[in-house]
Amino acid sequence: MPAAFLPMPWQSLNGFAPQASVSALGTEAGNRPKRSGDRNKLRVANFVALSGSPGIWAPSAMNSTLLAACEINARGGVLGREVEVLFLDASGTAKEIARRVKDVISFDEVDVIVGSHTSAVRVALREHIAGRIPYIYTTVYEGGERTPGVIAIGETPRNQSRPAIHWLGDVKKASRWYLIGSDYVWPWLSHQAMKQYIAESGGQVVGEEFVPVGEDDYESHLARIRAAAPDVVLVSLIGADSITFNRSFAEQGLASKMLRLASAFDETVLLGIGPDSTENLFCASGYFNCVRSSETEAFVSRYEAAFGRSAAPAGSVGQSNYEGLMFLEEAARCAGSLAPKPLLSAADHIVYRGGRGPITLSRGHADMPIYLSQADGIDFRVVRTF
Repeated sequence: MPAAFLPMPWQSLNGFAPQASVSALGTEAGNRPKRSGDRNKLRVANFVALSGSPGIWAPSAMNSTLLAACEINARGGVLGREVEVLFLDASGTAKEIARRVKDVISFDEVDVIVGSHTSAVRVALREHIAGRIPYIYTTVYEGGERTPGVIAIGETPRNQSRPAIHWLGDVKKASRWYLIGSDYVWPWLSHQAMKQYIAESGGQVVGEEFVPVGEDDYESHLARIRAAAPDVVLVSLIGADSITFNRSFAEQGLASKMLRLASAFDETVLLGIGPDSTENLFCASGYFNCVRSSETEAFVSRYEAAFGRSAAPAGSVGQSNYEGLMFLEEAARCAGSLAPKPLLSAADHIVYRGGRGPITLSRGHADMPIYLSQADGIDFRVVRTF
C-alpha cells in the first residue's frame, strides 16, 4: 500500500475532532522525513500486514489505532507527550521486515512499537528490537512470550481455547477432534496446548494438518476431514485463508455434520465467509462487537461515530490495536516513564481498561473475560462467558 493511500486522521475520523494531531506516515524510511529534534511527541510505530492472508485486518487495525491515539491525545497524551502514529507494513519476508524495524528505530527514532501481526512477524521483529524500545504485541497468540522488552497482551490458548474445548465436550458431547492450521509458529504451538485440553475433556484427536499460508484449494484437506468423521474441526487458519476454508467446508456439505471451533476469527472473517457458510461455527475470543458490556458498547459507538457504520468492523484482531495503546497509556502512567525497564516492571502486574473492559496483566499473562460465541449469519451471538 503506497504511503499516499494511508489515511490521515482528519480524513478518516468522520467528524471526530481530536484535540491533538496524529500522523499516519509511509511504510519505508525513504518515503518519510527524518525525525526532527522535537521530542514532545511520542512516536508509535504500528506494524500491520497490508497484504497477504492477514491483510484483511488492516482497515480495522488502522482505524482502531487512530481512534485510540486521538482519544489519548484528547486527554493530554502519554505522560504529556502527543501520540504520533506511523503505520509500517508487516507483510513480506523476514529479511524485509527486519529492515523495516531497523529503519524505524534508527531512522525514525520511534519510541514504541505496537503490532497485531502474525507471531512469525513478532519473532522477526523481536530479534532486532532487543529491548531497545518497548514492543507491545496486541493480538491472540500462542503464549509464553517473555523476551525482554516485549509485552504481549492478547488471548492465549489456555484462557481462550481451553474453556471452549471443555464446553463443547460437556454441552455438545464432542469427543472426536480434527485440527487444521496455518503452517507457522502460532498454530504449531497452540495445537500442542489444545491437544492437552482435548485430552482433559475426554476427547481424542483424529487428525491434524498444517497448511501453507495462502492456500486456496482445500479439496484434499476436506476429503481427509470427511473420512476422519470428527465431531469438531478446530480451525487455526489465518485471515483470508480461514475465509476460503470455511466457504469450502460449507460447500462440501460438512457444516451440518460437524461443529467448527475457530481461533483468530472475528467479524471481519465472518463477513468474508458469508451467512450461508456459518452453520455450527463457534469462536472463542476476548472481544466481540455483540458483547453487552458498557465498555464494549461505548467503544463500538465511538468507532462507528468516527469511521461510519459501513467501516470495517472492529473485530478482535483489529480492535486489539486499540487495547495496545490503552495499555501503553496506563503502563506509562504507573511507571512514570516510557523506558523499557520501568514499563516492563509496571506491566508485571497492571490493570488497564479499554474497549474490552478491565484487563489484568500479571507475569506476562493477560487475564480477561473470554466469550464463546456462535455465528448467526454475519454476526455473533454469545452463548457462554468464561
